[in-house]
This record gives sequence, structure tokens and C-alpha cells, in this order.
Amino acid sequence: MHPDPQPLTDAGDDDAHWADLLSPTRRRLIASAGLAAGGLASTSTAAARSDNALNTTEPGRPGFRAIVPPAPEGSSPWGHATAIEPTPRPTSVRPGEATLPARPRAYTDIKSYHAHIYFDEDSFEKAALLRRWAAERFPVELGNWNLEPRGPHVTPSFYFGFTNDLLPVLVPWLQLNSLGLTILIHPNTGDGRADHLYYALWVNRAQPVNAYNWPAPKPGEREPLEEVFPNVVPTVPLET
Repeated sequence: MHPDPQPLTDAGDDDAHWADLLSPTRRRLIASAGLAAGGLASTSTAAARSDNALNTTEPGRPGFRAIVPPAPEGSSPWGHATAIEPTPRPTSVRPGEATLPARPRAYTDIKSYHAHIYFDEDSFEKAALLRRWAAERFPVELGNWNLEPRGPHVTPSFYFGFTNDLLPVLVPWLQLNSLGLTILIHPNTGDGRADHLYYALWVNRAQPVNAYNWPAPKPGEREPLEEVFPNVVPTVPLET
């Protein structure tokens, strides 16, 4: 039977080493060092908590601390209470809009129509083709080219006016032959602001119309009505 193998290290030396580490003097040093480290950590944690703590007072009262201090000089022309202002309800999203009417308007107030065709540098060839097609097929009052914003229209455009009897034919014709252009169709009633903003029909997408500053007629009054006088003679039979 072989004897037990000898350990690689002397157990007595190991025990002496631990006893030395845990001697009263060393234990006191270790304990004091641990308390110091713990105190630093707790102080750092408390400071972090203090920095991140929510304010318990309102602005302007003792003890209030702003997260980002305001500029020391100058003051806003808006004052210092804008953050607590209540959300107001606007009287109207359309400046100058009248209150609800007492009764409907008569459809016979519509005396004629305008079609405004909008285009840009990428679509002017489509506009030219649509303009020619309309002039060849309908007795309309064809206006000239507007290469810059004009009146309430904020992009280049051209227009033609037409009489009421053409409405059931021209509207579907424009729907099918718009070539993707934006078209505004509005009546002429003697209230240009309402004609462009409230009574309008759109082919394809709508776009802004700058008519909000257009003066509305006073009650019982009408603007001079814009009449339509056809200035082209159709030369091509209308496709049916």
C-alpha cells in the first residue's frame, strides 16, 4: 500500500498566511478601508440621487433648481407663463368665415363655372395638350397662360370658363382627360372667396388656394359677377 502523496504546498504555511491576514491589526485595517470605500460609494450615490431628484417646489419659489439654468440676462417678449397657458379653441380655422347660414343658398345663384388647370415645369406639355383638346371640343372662354402665381392661384395655371349647361359634360370629361394634372372647378356666384374656398370641386388632388384674405361680401351684397363669353369655336366632334 502506497503512502498518501505529499501536498505541493505546506498546509502550515498556508494557515499562517491566512492567520496573518486575519490578525486583529490587519482586520482593523481591512475593515477601516472597507468602511471608507463604502462611505465614498454611498456619498457618490447620494450625490447622484440629489442631482437627479425631482424639484419639490415651483419656479420662482425658494429651493427651485432648474435642470438647465436660464440665461441670466434678458427676458422673452412672450413673458414667463406660456408653458401654463390653457389650450384655446379657435373661433374658426378659416379667418373671416361667417356663422352658419339660416337657410340654404339657391342653386340658381351659380351663373357660370371656371376650370383652373395647374401645371409646372415637368407637366407643361400635358397642360398644353389638355388646353388644345378642350378648345377643340367645347365653346369655352379660354384665358391666357399664367406662368407665375396669379390671384389666389399659387402655381402656374390656365383657365377656361363655361356655362352651366356644359357642367354635366365637362366635369366627367375633365375627370377622364386630366392627364394627372390638378384641376380646380369652381362656380361663379358673386362671392369669389367662397367660390374658390368652399364651393370648389377638385379633379385629382387638391392644392392650396390663397383666397383667405379675399374680402367677403357684406350681407345682402354681391361682387360684380364675372360673366363667361366663349371665345373659341369647337372644331372636333366630342367623343361619345
